Amino acid sequence: MHVVSIRTYVHFFIAGRSRFVRRGTVGMKNTVATFQEMKQKGEKISMLTCYDYSTAKLMDEAGVNSLLIGDSLGNVILGYEDTLSVTMEDMIHHTAPVARGAKNALVIADMPFMSYQASVYDAVTNAGRLMKEGRANAVKLEGGAAVCEQIRVIVDAGIPVCAHLGLTPQSINAFGGHKVQGKSAEAAREILEDAKRIEEAGAFAVVLECIPADLARKISETISIPTIGIGAGPGCDGQVLVYQDMLALFSDFKPKFVKNFANIGEQMTQAFKDYDAEVKANTFPAAEHCFKDVGEEVLDKLY
Repeated sequence: MHVVSIRTYVHFFIAGRSRFVRRGTVGMKNTVATFQEMKQKGEKISMLTCYDYSTAKLMDEAGVNSLLIGDSLGNVILGYEDTLSVTMEDMIHHTAPVARGAKNALVIADMPFMSYQASVYDAVTNAGRLMKEGRANAVKLEGGAAVCEQIRVIVDAGIPVCAHLGLTPQSINAFGGHKVQGKSAEAAREILEDAKRIEEAGAFAVVLECIPADLARKISETISIPTIGIGAGPGCDGQVLVYQDMLALFSDFKPKFVKNFANIGEQMTQAFKDYDAEVKANTFPAAEHCFKDVGEEVLDKLY
């Protein structure tokens, strides 16, 4: 089948199937068709980062629509200074357990730095690894016009692609730091045009990061694929946060756009302190935490 006709078929398939797919709920697997239907109905899409099996199960049970194995794992899990050091092996290693834990959420894996930029061959090969070895449902890559060919090739291989515009962390050195993007007319126009291009290339959704809220709303109204905002205001079709941020697991940095839905970091620190104190005071383990003694008769036979 011709390349263009495959992409056209995918879009018609999604549009045709959407009336048979309910929005994401516990017991219903979220798909790219679910996302499209939710946008059409004006229902917001929830997404959180996730990097392990147990957290994936909790998020899945909570009804979160999508779990993103972000290359942010380099910062919050592996302790790297930035996301540039994250490898394909890192991504596959963390994607697989999330996929095992998420029965209903759509699992999206980030393509790490230089896993897709150099060539379309690298792009489709590495996207395939995330699907085959990591068991992801889709992949995400950063960039606009410069990566449209990669998006086309990956989509034509049967792999759903989520794009990422605005502040793209893998390009942080080019931006000169974590700065809001799209503030000038020229910059805003470029992001809008990139959104149109990545939709045309076949992306099923796009993350909009750190751009003015009115620009994000304009983009969301202009393109037909869902927009997922992070620091992009309420006008997007959905929202994503790094879960360590929304749970206040770290106190050293809090982005302006983050809301702390719980202070789990403080609770964990206190629990660790209590454990340390009880171990050193020999009050843990107590009798209720111990198995029944074997008795002197058994112990005497050990000598």
